[in-house]
Amino acid sequence: MATYRRISVTEEDGVSIVRFVDKKIVDSGSIEQLGEELNALVTVEKRANILLNFDGVDFLSSAALNKLISLNTKVKGIAGRLKLSNLRAEIKEVFKITKLDRLFDLRATQDDAMAAFKL
Repeated sequence: MATYRRISVTEEDGVSIVRFVDKKIVDSGSIEQLGEELNALVTVEKRANILLNFDGVDFLSSAALNKLISLNTKVKGIAGRLKLSNLRAEIKEVFKITKLDRLFDLRATQDDAMAAFKL
């Protein structure tokens, strides 16, 4: 298993649960590294079911959203599933405004998201 600087990854019931190290995901260098680490989960480690838990993330830039869109494409490319949970109201609003709430499977809690993987 790889070592990551921007995320921590645990495995539960065949789902890779990703938590973010940074409270604010805005710095371009950090976002690039985050994108590389998220992509490696799919391209290198071949993880198909991924849950991004945003607990503790206060702000997400539009550049970070682009990395999430790219990750979603890669996950779907290997017939996997990507779910997002624990988004703060402000971040969830950005997903609604940009209509990304239609692209991503947003769940209130990690437990809700885990249950959705079993459906």
